[in-house]
Amino acid sequence: MLPVRGRNGRALRFLGARTAWTPVGDGEFYCPGCGGDRNYQRLTGRRRLTLLGLPLLPRGTAGPVVECAACRRHYGTDVLDHPTTRRFSAMLRDAVHTVALAVLAAGGTCSRTALETAATTVRAAGFDDCTEEQLAALVEALAADTGRVFEQSYGAGLTIELHEALDPLAPHLAPAGRESLLLQAARIALADGPYTPAERDALTTVGAALTICADDVTRLLAAARTPS
Repeated sequence: MLPVRGRNGRALRFLGARTAWTPVGDGEFYCPGCGGDRNYQRLTGRRRLTLLGLPLLPRGTAGPVVECAACRRHYGTDVLDHPTTRRFSAMLRDAVHTVALAVLAAGGTCSRTALETAATTVRAAGFDDCTEEQLAALVEALAADTGRVFEQSYGAGLTIELHEALDPLAPHLAPAGRESLLLQAARIALADGPYTPAERDALTTVGAALTICADDVTRLLAAARTPS
């Protein structure tokens, strides 16, 4: 039997399958194929058996999938768990700010050198207008707020604050990025002298929230004390 050919001379498949996609949502996501933030459509599909290219019998559902508006590739919906570049930058900026405040509060009284180091670190993270005075005022306000524990006896309050800022960020940071964040916090603590017990406790909490193992936390805190 000779194959059936279309008008362009190409052989037609007798039987096949086709998926008809329907948009059910849209938004912005980080496209792993494009390597940047792109718009997307969330699609669900229905499969149909085809005869000579014509849809006949339904064959069930497909998806949902995420389709990039730029490259048109399809991804599983778990790709939406990855923050966009803008969202990731905001998460990192907020994390640095929270960590800096925690370390400053652990010192009990904010020295000028510690405040300067913290403010420089926070500005580099994206808070361009951060000043030493603003950080000092925030630490004072936190110390006066009995509903939040930022005192030398670190407990559940501090742990909650740091985990709220760091837990969503840690899975998306490379190991070097997590270590860099802990080292920044350590240098704030060391700006006015050796670690106090409260500062060390705070830094240990930061390391745990960043999912850095205890041995690596010890190694990094020791490395921060060594002049580069």
